[in-house]
This record gives sequence, structure tokens and C-alpha cells, in this order.
Amino acid sequence: MDELTPAELIALVSLLDDPDLEVKNHVKDKIVSLGYGIIPFLEQRWESSFNPELQKEIEELVHDLQFSLLKDRLQDWKDSEDRDLLTGLWIINTYQYPDLEFEKLNAEMHQIYFEVWTSFKNDLQPYDQIRIINNVLFNTLRFSANTKNFHSPGNSMLSTVLDTKKGNPISLCAIYLLVAKKLGLPVYGVNLPNLFVLTYKSSDITFYINAFNKGLIFSRQDIYNYLEHLKIEPREEFFEPCSYLEIILRSLRNLAHSFEKLGEASKVAEIKELIAILSDQ
Repeated sequence: MDELTPAELIALVSLLDDPDLEVKNHVKDKIVSLGYGIIPFLEQRWESSFNPELQKEIEELVHDLQFSLLKDRLQDWKDSEDRDLLTGLWIINTYQYPDLEFEKLNAEMHQIYFEVWTSFKNDLQPYDQIRIINNVLFNTLRFSANTKNFHSPGNSMLSTVLDTKKGNPISLCAIYLLVAKKLGLPVYGVNLPNLFVLTYKSSDITFYINAFNKGLIFSRQDIYNYLEHLKIEPREEFFEPCSYLEIILRSLRNLAHSFEKLGEASKVAEIKELIAILSDQ
């Protein structure tokens, strides 16, 4: 951005609705080459413009720049050592809310953790510890399954789930998991067909938790019954903890499915690009 004066930038942006396609494409490439730092300037130009054509061009450019930033962040997340779950969920969240700050999500999650922590006792048995988390999340804070709008893209946006207190199996499990991890509990995600659940898995005891059903506790046998009901062959991965990478991938697949249901083909294509980054495709 340093190489152009404000007047030159204004002149450049004003060429975005040039009737000559070659000029327009050259201008777009030039603006994109200036990097993410140009976004606030573009947003400013959008606000001060009364030309709907120019506004539309600016909107598309801003979206392209923001999407490119999201892809870079996702690649960095994938290459990071710990693949922090909250960071991964925040990156997905910026697809629809590009200005969302990580700190805001982190503060809201910390507040939920604090609510649970004040009721928590470390010397309790695992089942009782889980019942305390269930009570705070599903009774006090009133988180619940979004059965009414199950396929809404908002179910994959952590900020929306925290605002509405409604989510899909994976977003509710993610909130539960983040809280349980911070309490030092051996709780992990489990990738079941058509359902995402959690497992409490220590050297002494293993059981499962369905956050989509108010933290219902169930057993390994229940998973066998569930798979049998779906006529699906049991596989080891249906019983074992999955990685944060798999949680983020599944969240993205849910999001793609939501946009498919809404007939938003361009968004589906973009989410598939994100899935490809994480899938080494």
C-alpha cells in the first residue's frame, strides 16, 4: 500500500467499473497485489460511492481478499504444531464474519468455562463430573440442539451458536470439548456416521457423551446398536478419539452441505477449496 498515494488509490478503485474488460482485470490484479491491508480502504470507498456497479465490484474484490486471507490462515493452522481447536473454529467463522476477532470468541468461551468451573469439583467420579458440565451447559446456560434449522450455516459458526445457544452435534460438542479440556478432563471428539459425539476416555473408564442430546451418557454397546440400526459395518474409528483436524474438516463438510441445501453453488465451491487445503488434495 505504501507505493500508492491515497489519490492514486482512489483513481485506481474508480476504474473498477471501466467498460473495457482488460482495463478492469488489470486494475483488479493490481489491487489484489496490494494485499489484505487494502481491505479497510476498499470498504471506505464502498461507503462513499453512489455507483451500484462500482460497489458490486468492490464487494467482490473485498470478498476475494478476505477469502484469500482465510485460506492462508487455514494453511498456517494446518501447519501449526498444536492445531488449536478454538483457532480452527474461529477461522471457519471468519468465512461469514470476516471482521470477527479471535479474542471475542476466546472471551466468550472463557466465560462459559468459568460458569462450569465454579460448580466443578475435581474429586468427583467421572460420571458426576460430566453431569455437572451437562447441568451448567444445558440447564443453566440453556444450550440446545437446533432441530428446527438443522441445516442452517449458522450451526457451523461458533459465534452464532454462542449467541443463539443453538447448534448442531459438532458445534455443541466443540463447545463441550473446549470446556472439558480446560478442566483437564480426558474428553475427545468421536466421528460417528451422521452424528458427532464425545468420549470420556481414561485408563480406568471409557464412556460416550451426546452433546446434541443434552449430554446423554451412553456406552460402546449403544454405538454398536446405532451402527446396526444404520446398517453400517463397525469400524475402530467409530469408537476412538479423532483429531482436531478431523473436527474442523467435518465442520467444513457440514457447512458445504448447508450451502448446498440453500442452492449457493459458489459458496459450496469455496468451502470445498478449504476442505482441499486440509485434505492434502
